[in-house]
Amino acid sequence: MDELTLLHTDVIGCRACPRLVQWREEVAATKRRAYLDWDYWGKPVPGFGDPGAGLLLVGMAPGAHGANRTGRIFTGDASGDFLFPALYRAGFASQPDSTHAGDGLELNGCYITCVARCVPPQNRPVAAEIGACRPFLQRELALLPNLRVVMALGRIAFDGYLVGLREMGHAIPRLSFAHGAAHPLPDGLPTLLCAYHPSQQNTRTGRLTAAMMDEVLAIARQCLG
Repeated sequence: MDELTLLHTDVIGCRACPRLVQWREEVAATKRRAYLDWDYWGKPVPGFGDPGAGLLLVGMAPGAHGANRTGRIFTGDASGDFLFPALYRAGFASQPDSTHAGDGLELNGCYITCVARCVPPQNRPVAAEIGACRPFLQRELALLPNLRVVMALGRIAFDGYLVGLREMGHAIPRLSFAHGAAHPLPDGLPTLLCAYHPSQQNTRTGRLTAAMMDEVLAIARQCLG
């Protein structure tokens, strides 16, 4: 078993946060009416994508009836319906649709993960839960040696990623989150890009448009050369 597969196995088997274990399993048992015929995943969701990726996307947490149902991050919910077409347009995804783990989607030069691996109540993990997941993210960073750009999807992902770097011994200055901002980091670390999270709260209100996401992914392409 390679190290990345071992990491995925460790993520899936984690039961460190009782509140999240109870909630993810309750959601999986009760289901949503539209998905009553689904066998929900109901476990922590590992990252996925190209192990040789130059671009890493970091989200917040799985969706209750998206990744907690399908077992693949940003898959099967409105956030993914917005994100994957953008990745497809930018050449990072083999198709614009992400409906289930066996749908044929492949990421090209891109890997996706989250700062929290279990669906949280009210879609809001607490600091201790993000902290419990942080070693998974840190292991992931070490196992993705070709990263040159990290895109934080939302402020929670941005903060969680930076805390992880500081815990790893990097002297990271205070940085501001703003959509489209690009932060060069010390120690040869990947450039950090900021983007609003592709949640319905952002996309339905127009706070985040497809053109805005395309612009940030174009910056990522420029950074990657």
